[in-house]
Amino acid sequence: MRPAPVTAVLLAALLALSACSGSDGADASGGGADPGQPVTTVPAATTLVADTDAVAAALSTSRALFTSSPVAVVAAADQPPSGDAVDAAEQLGVPLLLVGEDPAPVVDELDRLGVEQVLLADEAETAEADLGDRVVTGTGDDLPAVEPAEPLSDVVVLDSGAPATAAGAVTARAAGAVVVDTAGQTDPRASAEVVDALAGTQPAAVVALGADFTGVQGLDWKTATAASGTQLPGGGQLLFPEHFLVAMYGSPEGPALGVLGEQGLDESIGRADEFAAPYAALLPDRTVVPTFEVIVTVASASAGPDGNYSSEADPAALRPYVEAAGAAGLYVVLDLQPGRTDFLTQAQQYQSLLELPYVGLALDPEWRLQPDEVHLQQIGSVGVDEVNQVVTWLADLTRANALPQKLLVLHQFRSSMITDRERLDTSRDELAVMVHVDGQGSQPAKQGTWNALHQGAPSPLYWGWKNFIDEDEPMLTPAETVAQAQPLPELVTYQ
Repeated sequence: MRPAPVTAVLLAALLALSACSGSDGADASGGGADPGQPVTTVPAATTLVADTDAVAAALSTSRALFTSSPVAVVAAADQPPSGDAVDAAEQLGVPLLLVGEDPAPVVDELDRLGVEQVLLADEAETAEADLGDRVVTGTGDDLPAVEPAEPLSDVVVLDSGAPATAAGAVTARAAGAVVVDTAGQTDPRASAEVVDALAGTQPAAVVALGADFTGVQGLDWKTATAASGTQLPGGGQLLFPEHFLVAMYGSPEGPALGVLGEQGLDESIGRADEFAAPYAALLPDRTVVPTFEVIVTVASASAGPDGNYSSEADPAALRPYVEAAGAAGLYVVLDLQPGRTDFLTQAQQYQSLLELPYVGLALDPEWRLQPDEVHLQQIGSVGVDEVNQVVTWLADLTRANALPQKLLVLHQFRSSMITDRERLDTSRDELAVMVHVDGQGSQPAKQGTWNALHQGAPSPLYWGWKNFIDEDEPMLTPAETVAQAQPLPELVTYQ
């Protein structure tokens, strides 16, 4: 129950409001003059209601969604809104406001809305009070006849689910908006359910309701991306931590470059599922996604017609292969071995494939040559500025096409392979940037490389582990991989 002094102050304020407005009003049973029609309003394209206080959050939501309302429901702020209060607000299509120790903000909002009748939720405390003919006591009694407002069916309210948002969510439903509980997730791309809701509504406006959304960068474009409805294999539009990728590496041209070329396409899809299956059992809280990492530009011993010591596959010829993998529920990563050209130049050649929602990109610095170098005489390397050029281009491409988050893999087994890695740009939420540790040989040596590459790594950064089927001594089983590759990687690749 609300303390008596607060109730007394509230009643006095409401009496003053009634005395000042001088309306004929309606009686407490809802009879008399028709109270009129609420008027809703479509808010700005992206509106943030981030009040930490329940009273303020309820008021902000009312201001965002209602221009006026002849009736409002008022409940005490010191407890969750009662079922009667919720039912009354949603049935009538009017705001639900909360009152705390200071009733002045609520009175101001009643003023702004032009409220003629107030339904007080705490009937037991107000039944004996003469509130004037503008106040109806008891939300459980006969409700006044209110003509429905124009519903905001093209407005989506992302409700963080925090206690402070409860009344605001009721007001949003009363206004006819689509309310989606994000369960505390602040990125609308993270949940398959939120993506489906936004895609089904195609909202004219989105309201982010809850203090959890404070400081979230890019909420406008993230919401627009979610509204595309396109989802990653396994659901949602964010890769991690929800997903765990298990990849086969190689080229469909043949087995020389890895297991991916040891069989045809259908058999490769089936084998990818077989590689992934043990991890699904080991990691029941993750969505395990079978993956292809396809080498699309292959390091060459000769300069070739373009002089870059790299042989580039035709994107159009690759497309049926990539699309078949995507249709089977696989994620696909395109791997670049650029020779003497730069990574961005080669990546741009595969833009048509990277515009597919289930396709990411991998850069392999081992095969990035300087102008006077040739393959297999040294280990290649790349400067971080060249990598950051790819980060910017790929992130811009992802946002412009409203695509799910893309994976950008950086292969590395020596620190010298990516110079100045501490300046790697990991700020672009359009991408999940990963270092894939490619060491082979004995397990102590591989673990040493794994630990060394984690040192001084920028954040956020994701990690990949590679199991070499023939070269590792011995190759780890899935259970051993999960136990020994710690912290747990987000991608395990087989070559």
